[in-house]
Amino acid sequence: MRIHHLALRVSDCARSAAFYSDLLGLQEVRRSVEDGGIRAIWLQTGDTVLMLEEELRGGGPDSGSGHLLAFAVDDLPSWERRLESGGIAVVDRTPHTLYASDPDGHRVGLTVFGTLAH
Repeated sequence: MRIHHLALRVSDCARSAAFYSDLLGLQEVRRSVEDGGIRAIWLQTGDTVLMLEEELRGGGPDSGSGHLLAFAVDDLPSWERRLESGGIAVVDRTPHTLYASDPDGHRVGLTVFGTLAH
């Protein structure tokens, strides 16, 4: 069993893609356009696809969530500088993880936990 994809409801696909693609470095693999507007942008993250969607099927809150999307990284200081240069604040941290928010308020973690030699 593996995760196939993760879908996030976003208010502006292009703005969210700028965060995940331009700042975090995920590669765009698909873009869905309807009536001249972007409806969805899919990004590759390892073996999983991150789907940024204006509308999600099924129930749930109308915006954002209390969930965390965490990415494994090699070191925190360079990522903290990268976030800062992109105008993104680190809103919390542990010795192993930096926490920030994407443009829609979804919590995003950048973590070295599990990649450290113990």
